[in-house]
Amino acid sequence: MKNVVITGSTRGIGLCMAREFLRAGCNVTLSGRGETLAETTQAELMPFRGKYIYVPCNVQKKSDLQNLWDASVERWGCVDIWINNAGQNTPHVFSWETGESYTENVIRTNIIGVIYGSQVAAAGMIKQGHGAIYSMEGLGSNNMIQPKTILYGTTKRALTYFMRGLARELEGTGVIAGRLSPGMMLTDFITKTPDGDPSDVISDEKFRKLFNILADKPETVAKFFVPRILSNTKNDVLIAWLTNRKAAWRFMTAPLRKDRLI
Repeated sequence: MKNVVITGSTRGIGLCMAREFLRAGCNVTLSGRGETLAETTQAELMPFRGKYIYVPCNVQKKSDLQNLWDASVERWGCVDIWINNAGQNTPHVFSWETGESYTENVIRTNIIGVIYGSQVAAAGMIKQGHGAIYSMEGLGSNNMIQPKTILYGTTKRALTYFMRGLARELEGTGVIAGRLSPGMMLTDFITKTPDGDPSDVISDEKFRKLFNILADKPETVAKFFVPRILSNTKNDVLIAWLTNRKAAWRFMTAPLRKDRLI
């Protein structure tokens, strides 16, 4: 039984992974910016009562992340797995049209938040003698450039470099670091703007066509990730859902598929 902490786990892939970890018998700390977990989520997690806690956390603040660690250790005794999942996007506009607050938030959440979270987790795990730290990759991690998303992509490229460097630094400590690559998923990142309004990106015909070929529901990706995270002992691992081979197969079979996500 593992004790797991997931930042940004009130919805999307974070919440789906939390559910899968709970189903696997783990103890889970969920976190998000809200003071409490939504009533609908609490009701959904009722069968796992006593196996999870919720801790408010803004990953842009290192003190919040330290509190997230401390509260988890107090409840579970140690933290075996820490997942930096909290992420921020920007409006679907060119980089020079992106407002100052959106620019700062995507950098502070996706880069600084991951660094802060990893610093807190690494220090705590080295002290306890074991642990695994994972961060969520995304568009840009593989150097792919998509206009009107390059600020987000820049942060994900930086995340990949940082996590690979962190793995190198952790060699010989008993703590490992790795990356999770989910591919394209149907989440609020796609359907909504950072302000919660409907996103205009899904009205782009080219994007809709590509998305319907390559994307999956976060529940599907979570079911793939969790058992591999739990069994992994390798440092600097990349656990990837949408591999190049899988993507190629989907393009070849696209005319035969009738399922559409958007």
